[in-house]
Amino acid sequence: MASITTKDGTRIFYKDWGPRDAQPVVFHHGWPLSGDDWDNQMLFFLSKGYRVIAHDRRGHGRSDQTDTGNDMDTYVADVAELAEALDLRNAVHVGHSTGGGEAVRYAARATQGRVAKVVTLGAVPPIMLRTEANPEGLPMEVFDGFRAALAANRSQFFLDVPSGPFYGFNRAGAEVNEGLIRNWWRQGMTGSAKAHYDCIAAFSETDFTADLEAITQPVLVMHGEDDQVVPLADSALKAIDLLPNGTLKTYPGLSHGMFATHPEIINPDILAFIEG
Repeated sequence: MASITTKDGTRIFYKDWGPRDAQPVVFHHGWPLSGDDWDNQMLFFLSKGYRVIAHDRRGHGRSDQTDTGNDMDTYVADVAELAEALDLRNAVHVGHSTGGGEAVRYAARATQGRVAKVVTLGAVPPIMLRTEANPEGLPMEVFDGFRAALAANRSQFFLDVPSGPFYGFNRAGAEVNEGLIRNWWRQGMTGSAKAHYDCIAAFSETDFTADLEAITQPVLVMHGEDDQVVPLADSALKAIDLLPNGTLKTYPGLSHGMFATHPEIINPDILAFIEG
């Protein structure tokens, strides 16, 4: 398996497909998943001539199950080390949910020339948690509930989330895809319970406001209008006002996991943005 070892000794697994001289498209997965969540998109962009890369965040998938460093700054430092090791330049960074926050913070801090464009899907920035400065956010009780469910029975929790709100399968008339549910569970259970527990704070409490304001490259903000996990009004609609060079595209009726349920809609839109 391909991996790098970070400065703190953590092995980060990654997939790297396609011509090494082609423009890289780097995929950042959501919680509590792995780079496998992007298989459809990686095959699609590979077929279009791009070099495609997806890593497993530390504590997730096939990367080392560290009991420390499960925070956004460390995640971003790992991405920076991966980009340096693979010499990724002029890359497009595509991030979903927690991975959207990771991509945004990385782009805001990356060495000049590393990042060409950014795409976020159902992403957590600017901040999910309700605070004095963000009164529209979700209360801490929501995330405490995630932690309690994970600690009590992670396996069942990791069935309940994709079976319900993540893909919108709890909506009347929804066409339930059992394969997506099982693949979500498989990815989640491969990772570390400790890392997943810690990452709840990372995705809910990290404030990305300054990162969004610092990105000068073009950013496409994509969000499902029926996202039950990261509500549209407190994420994408706020993020777009903070980005110097942002474009917002929302999708009526689509869920948090819209790139998995509707790749035939999402993939061409990302491609058009990259090539535009």
